[in-house]
Amino acid sequence: MFSNTPFPKIYIAIGLLLLIVLVGIVGFMTVENYGLLDAFYMTVITVATVGFQEVHPLSSGGRLFTSFLIIISFGTFAYAISSITKYISDGEFKDYFKNKKVNAAIEKLENHVIICGFGRNGKQAAHVLKKHDTRFVVIEEKKAIVLAINHQYADLVLEGDATLDEILLKAGVLKAKALITTLPIDADNLFIVLTARTLNPKLTIISRASEDNTDKKLKIAGANNVIMPDKLGGAHMASLVMKPDVMEFVDYITGQGGDNIRLEEITFENLSEEYQNKTIRDLEVRNRSGANIIGFKTAQGDYIINPSADTKIIPDAKLFVLGTSDQIGKLKDLFSL
Repeated sequence: MFSNTPFPKIYIAIGLLLLIVLVGIVGFMTVENYGLLDAFYMTVITVATVGFQEVHPLSSGGRLFTSFLIIISFGTFAYAISSITKYISDGEFKDYFKNKKVNAAIEKLENHVIICGFGRNGKQAAHVLKKHDTRFVVIEEKKAIVLAINHQYADLVLEGDATLDEILLKAGVLKAKALITTLPIDADNLFIVLTARTLNPKLTIISRASEDNTDKKLKIAGANNVIMPDKLGGAHMASLVMKPDVMEFVDYITGQGGDNIRLEEITFENLSEEYQNKTIRDLEVRNRSGANIIGFKTAQGDYIINPSADTKIIPDAKLFVLGTSDQIGKLKDLFSL
């Protein structure tokens, strides 16, 4: 009955207290022929055990009923007061209104990113998203971590288990553009991927994996990309030995470096109609914005480095553009991205 209410114990306590008061009023009105106000007064001083003067001396039946009322209400009043005090002192009222505010803010979001887990990988993902002014919602099960989160969108943090459908729905999975799951246990990530893909078939899902062969299962479950941090870390360290400047430059342009450099993708759908089905030469990206087209993804999924000027932008194709924040901003304005 009370499973969906925010303060079930308080509602139970108040309900019992009101029932006792009702019994007392009806009893005193029946046994002693009191008016409503006198019956209410007698019930209150009896239940609260304050011992104030009676309205008039009680009859034998009145004394018997009063004794009965004292017995059945003996612990109810104390229980109600202690329940309310506990919720106030434990901060549960404050948490309720805070969660209500968070849920209201999340309901307004569209095309945001959901980060499941705020460990090292989750924090790093949030850092990059924050640098690119991308709204995101964090789902974290550990209360201590939730309280310690202090990023730009700290008001968009849900405390809960990301493997549960209702938590993903609260995070706005139906309107999100991407989900990143970084939990340390592969089985949990697999369950989240399955659930999120079922709830939102168009969602871009990036998952962490720790064990070998788990990446295949995650992709079958619906992950678009699977990242194995341990393997990536080792390969990255080896690459830094072989070609350190190249790797540092790649890190710089992919979000790990300065705030002024941006590597963006432009899809066919992002372009206004006048630029769709045009060639790279027709777009004049370099002349009009100062940014550079450094890559192209064909409709079949093949990648081309430094595509020729005659390459045509067709449905399902993408351009990869490198430039400063100002150049990318000018580019978006030009092409109505």
